[in-house]
Amino acid sequence: VRKGVAMFETLEPLAPDSILGVTIAYRRDTSPLKVDLGVGVYRDDSGNTPVPAAVREAERALIGAQTTKSYVGPAGNLEFNERIIALALGPLAAGLADRTATIQTVGGCGALRLGAELVKVARPDTVVHVSDPTWANHEPLIGSSGMRLERYPYFDAARREVAFDAMLSHIDQLPAASLVLLHACCHNPTGADLSPNQWQELAAVIERRGLVPFVDLAYQGFGDDLDADAVGLRTLAGRVPELLLAVSCSKNFGLYRERTGALAVISANSVSRTAVATHQARLARRMYSMPPDHGAAIVARVLADASLRQHWEEEVGSMVARMKSLRALFAARLTARLPGHDFSWVTRQRGMFSFSGLTKAHVDALKEKYGIYIVGSGRINVAGMTPSNMGALCDAIAEVLK
Repeated sequence: VRKGVAMFETLEPLAPDSILGVTIAYRRDTSPLKVDLGVGVYRDDSGNTPVPAAVREAERALIGAQTTKSYVGPAGNLEFNERIIALALGPLAAGLADRTATIQTVGGCGALRLGAELVKVARPDTVVHVSDPTWANHEPLIGSSGMRLERYPYFDAARREVAFDAMLSHIDQLPAASLVLLHACCHNPTGADLSPNQWQELAAVIERRGLVPFVDLAYQGFGDDLDADAVGLRTLAGRVPELLLAVSCSKNFGLYRERTGALAVISANSVSRTAVATHQARLARRMYSMPPDHGAAIVARVLADASLRQHWEEEVGSMVARMKSLRALFAARLTARLPGHDFSWVTRQRGMFSFSGLTKAHVDALKEKYGIYIVGSGRINVAGMTPSNMGALCDAIAEVLK
């Protein structure tokens, strides 16, 4: 063995990711009664994360017609770029086309990181303001670009709703050109979203203060429906001169492992849009060169085919209806077991997640005594519940809350 200085001997093992570590512990548990309410994936009543039938059909057609596996270029699948942003922006997309530069990314995470790198090139001193709390990976993804992050108030834990007055007051004091990261819908981890009127008020402040919104659209269709979940995004896009948008296809298309996403940047004019597009391509080239095509090609096919698109929209609607029914059942069962507690917030919140208010001690007790796995913050993935595990789940939560 060659002697000398070892490259990696100074490295110490790191603790597991706060969310992914829950999944690792769950998989090691041999109990047939275990329940995973941690990692943010949709599950059906059988505990599986399904591939939508429309996606399967599009994939079969794609593979049958594909004649090459050559590179698609740094910008990715251009049809996907156009169609996914049209899905997000709706009627605004055509009017904003000459100001919008879109690049396919390695999932929504890639869009967030690429957006941060782009802002860093344009204005290195920009501060990114994220909600308190926010998704656990937001700060590592964006902060690793070297940009400074600060937090704005978002959640009123006592009332289990958006602390809108505090949020608006804080944002109304930010310096011009600050970047404000916003969850478009289904806020992760709280499940508490702004109302359409609140989005209007927020957009007015952002416009007046000269701030730049960076909208994370990871769950379009998972709150109420595809259009209702984009109200905030579209409100902002119709008012501000500049906006960044990160889109993920993991949840609504079920393409988690295909890492399919997009970064769209709306600029003040077409000249800036052209410059942005060149920088997007260069940054992508220097980080990962070319994006994978498979997931993007599937999404493009689903959105281009009227029959497939209708089928897919119906499937997304079914997933939303299931999560809403689980929320109603969860709230009713908990209320029956703990009549002195108010669980109405469960049904007011949207998407896969709810901030349960469970403490770290509660979470640990649920894991050790009942095999129920929840993120340490108390965030619950509602989609991990089923009618069959609901009784035991609510019994266990009631016991630790007593």
